[in-house]
Amino acid sequence: MSSDTAQRPVLVVDFGAQYAQLIARRVREAGVYSELVPHSITAAEIEEKNPVGIIMSGGPSSVYAEGAPTFDPEIFRLGVPTLGICYGFQVMAQALGGEVANTGLREYGATDTTLSRPDHVLLEGTPAAQSVWMSHGDSVSRAPEGFEVLATTASTPVAAFANPDAGLYGVQWHPEVKHSAHGQRIIENFLHRAAGLPADWNSGSVIEEQVARIREQVGSARVISALSGGVDSAVSTALVHRAIGDQLTAVFVDHGLLRKGEREQVEKDYVESTGVNLITVDAADTFLGHLAGVTDPEEKRKIIGREFIRAFEKVQRDLVEEAKAEGEKVRFLVQGTLYPDVVESGGGSGTANIKSHHNVGGLPDDLDFELIEPLRALFKDEVREIGRELGIPEAIVGRQPFPGPGLGIRIIGEVTRDRLDVLREADAIAREELSAAGLDAQIWQCPVVLLADVRSVGVQGDGRTYGHPIVLRPVSSEDAMTADWTRLPYEVLARISNRITNEVQEVNRVVLDVTSKPPATIEWE
Repeated sequence: MSSDTAQRPVLVVDFGAQYAQLIARRVREAGVYSELVPHSITAAEIEEKNPVGIIMSGGPSSVYAEGAPTFDPEIFRLGVPTLGICYGFQVMAQALGGEVANTGLREYGATDTTLSRPDHVLLEGTPAAQSVWMSHGDSVSRAPEGFEVLATTASTPVAAFANPDAGLYGVQWHPEVKHSAHGQRIIENFLHRAAGLPADWNSGSVIEEQVARIREQVGSARVISALSGGVDSAVSTALVHRAIGDQLTAVFVDHGLLRKGEREQVEKDYVESTGVNLITVDAADTFLGHLAGVTDPEEKRKIIGREFIRAFEKVQRDLVEEAKAEGEKVRFLVQGTLYPDVVESGGGSGTANIKSHHNVGGLPDDLDFELIEPLRALFKDEVREIGRELGIPEAIVGRQPFPGPGLGIRIIGEVTRDRLDVLREADAIAREELSAAGLDAQIWQCPVVLLADVRSVGVQGDGRTYGHPIVLRPVSSEDAMTADWTRLPYEVLARISNRITNEVQEVNRVVLDVTSKPPATIEWE
């Protein structure tokens, strides 16, 4: 990050909102760095972080409810420009002497709002009458002293307010969601006009900052990276290589469960574009040997994770011995940890531990390395942009998320070499047709699943067949926490089905999974 301001964050205070991460993303889209923090953060902790702004998120609670999220009121006296949203708006109003009431008039969804001050710095450039997205039962019935009311609705007398002298602003609606037509403009008005922050946080500044940090952290030591071929490991490895060059060795374990063409993509296209020193471990026979006869999905995952560790540890030992013979030491391990991983693991902001993350295929904690996590502050879309800046091929940068256990958990039943070949061909056809139709940006992920233990009757070439079904699972999502099935054009589905049943001999039926998450997961196993 190129300037001193860009190194200091806008803190997004999480009051339990489903949109807290989305607010942080919107701030970054405006060219300003952001971090999530819990509502329990104190004024002293805020001062230590030295933020350039604060945004208080919404939340599901009532400010009057027992056990509702609270906030240190001293934070409002720090002189940091602050924007309250929904619940955060009500917390600000109540803490500063305003009134929040349960009037019995609730607003959910699209709501018509009238701006009394459309020329105000917070609202400038948005129409006097606009539709915004509301989600609240309580309302601010009286603004605190010194605050000007900026907007109202039919049910809410104070829908937005501001006290520019104190640097405090608030809106009852959710500007971070697309349903609020002018929401991003309001966020940008707060950041750039009210708080006076420049839009200088971007992928180029991230690369510049991380290269400097990595060089300082590593010095002359040797570094290894577990390269899966996925976006996160590919970008983190390329970024570290940009910083230290041949001090880095990347290790790629081919467990035989990859999709068609992925090994070649890594060994040829990725290496050519980055210059990374790559060691490939061909372990397909070992993995398939241990998976023989196994049908339980959890057992498959455990076997694949265990064998990955064994394969990686063997290379790691060889590299350590080689470095020792040269009077050097392998001290660092690169991980492709992303910001959602940090938040969900409770590792950065005191949030609940939703799930643990092992970003290099389940490597054990007792490997004797210090970690390099150059993507730790970034969201997936930001990582992709950095990958493009680093010159990584689009086929890798734009790749859909792919599970560490690979096709092993997309075969329902025993994993065999023949079944993997069938699934690889069907998967390659589906990906090729989706790309040709220009649908890659619309789809978060499209698992292709082989029901290996299921056979159905079909007719092909005037003869009776008894083949396997293939399941298409196209889903749309922002973060994979929730997802909906993607409504693909019928003609695209028809082409995929026709090609798979014509070109993959063992398949005579293609079906579409139209279940959302929840109740279903994205992967079948």
